[in-house]
Amino acid sequence: MNFAAVFHRAQAPWSYALNADELVLRLQTGPEVERVFLHWGDPFEAGILGGAERWHGQCRELTDPQPLDHALWWTAVIRPPYKRCRYHFELHSGGQVWLYGEDGFCTPDRQDGTHPAGFYQPWMNPADIPAPPAWVRDTVWYQIFPDRFCRSKGSANQTPWREGPVTNRERFGGDLPGICEKLDYLASLGVSGLYLNPIFAADSAHRYDTRDYTRVDPDLGTNADLKQLVEQAHTRGIRVMLDAVFNHCGPHFAPWRDVMEKGPDSPYWDWFMVNRWPPEAAPGGTRDGRYFSFAFAADMPKLNTNNPAVIDCFGTLCESWVRDYGVDGIRFDVGNEISHRMLKELRRRVRAIRPDVYLLGEIWHDASPWLEGDEYDAVMNYPLQQAVKDFFADSARTAGELAEQLYRCLHLYRCQTTEVLFNLMDSHDTDRLFTRSGSEDAFFQQLALLFTLPGSPCIYYGTEVALPGGHDPDCRRCMPWDKMNTTENQQRIDQLRRLIALRRTLPELRDGMPVFRQAPGARQVWYCRGRVEVLLNAGNTPWELCPEKEILFERGLTGNRLAPGGICIRR
Repeated sequence: MNFAAVFHRAQAPWSYALNADELVLRLQTGPEVERVFLHWGDPFEAGILGGAERWHGQCRELTDPQPLDHALWWTAVIRPPYKRCRYHFELHSGGQVWLYGEDGFCTPDRQDGTHPAGFYQPWMNPADIPAPPAWVRDTVWYQIFPDRFCRSKGSANQTPWREGPVTNRERFGGDLPGICEKLDYLASLGVSGLYLNPIFAADSAHRYDTRDYTRVDPDLGTNADLKQLVEQAHTRGIRVMLDAVFNHCGPHFAPWRDVMEKGPDSPYWDWFMVNRWPPEAAPGGTRDGRYFSFAFAADMPKLNTNNPAVIDCFGTLCESWVRDYGVDGIRFDVGNEISHRMLKELRRRVRAIRPDVYLLGEIWHDASPWLEGDEYDAVMNYPLQQAVKDFFADSARTAGELAEQLYRCLHLYRCQTTEVLFNLMDSHDTDRLFTRSGSEDAFFQQLALLFTLPGSPCIYYGTEVALPGGHDPDCRRCMPWDKMNTTENQQRIDQLRRLIALRRTLPELRDGMPVFRQAPGARQVWYCRGRVEVLLNAGNTPWELCPEKEILFERGLTGNRLAPGGICIRR
């Protein structure tokens, strides 16, 4: 047995409380392990720890391990009657039996009551169990880059609303009243959540260089327009999430300007991280270290989120967004660089006003330290996007490899967290899905994955009509409203609307984890969500499917034959 491949720790995602009653335990082994048994029970069932007790527990076999990158993951969900648990594992491989506990491995004949040392879940305190807002798992998001989505009928902006590439310096006049005018359209798609890129006063069209966090950018409207947008969205069953740019500010943020004028004498000096005074400009942004900034951008000085005054300022701001405007969610830009101290305090303050506010971090990597239940509820699921992207970009990758990568993404965190991860195939920070896909078939296959995998799915504005675009700023083109009614675009909108409807009406697509099946072709993807089957033919030959299933959605299905590039969702 490959001992180095065996791993478990008594902490998430290997051991965690799913809720007040259920404990999830997961063990990794090498593929050569044939059987695994879990020995578990109350730590005190044989007496007080440290005495002469001989603990045994009950035994349960773990079945149906999940393959993952040359390893197996074995999972059990148990219900400790007294909310605490001691446990160890029994592994069978090649005729040998090994026991595995906190202190490592031993053979059964050496078990004397102390070997192996048990793993422990001391107590399943409800206050320590992450419980994200329940509404998020049922939400279908629509991301809007406000300047490029819709210009209201009453706008005084006369900039031509054009197709094709754009720059971050241009402002086309999209505004909050324009979004209001399109709420009925969004509701007709089945959208139930809006994520708005920054809307507060800033120097650029992307507005990640905030000038005034308390005032809606005049080009987008007024604070009253924001309040009306949230109210109008709510009447249609649509929630609203704002972008919080708290890692850094813009060059005209009043406290930063004060620091630049007064230096160490400024009362805001400790709001930032200035390392040299005066901070004379140098080529290469802030790589010279004169002050810290976002990605070395000189016009985005980094805020000191360790400072109590900064924490209080932005805590008050978040309270206002939730209390005064009715905002349902806050997305934190560069969410991995904001101090844990600040995030804990902001969560405490907004949750005191409203317990079901969704707090989302922009983190592109394993975000476990931020997902313990006292900071973010979830993060943007860029690892899932990357796994799907890699599969469709490389025809040599197999469906099995995709399954392994998806399993990895779906088990990075607690199950209750995975169910509310912000799943996306593209955004304002990536090239657009249609441009990246290379074909309309691959485009819709990836959308089918988006709406049938665990998490809270989001589509980027214009995706419903396959809006093209490369990387930033090309992914921020104007919404082509004058072409929405073409036959081709209406067909695309209809297909996306049907996928959204499946997501919203089938509980199987929102509950639990997918189970991947072995398909006949190397690039034929097949997985089940309860009774619902999802089949994607990413190969080069037709796929003969078994008959007598109810078809819920299809592209490229003729009779029982699924063409290359085809999709079949059935039960």
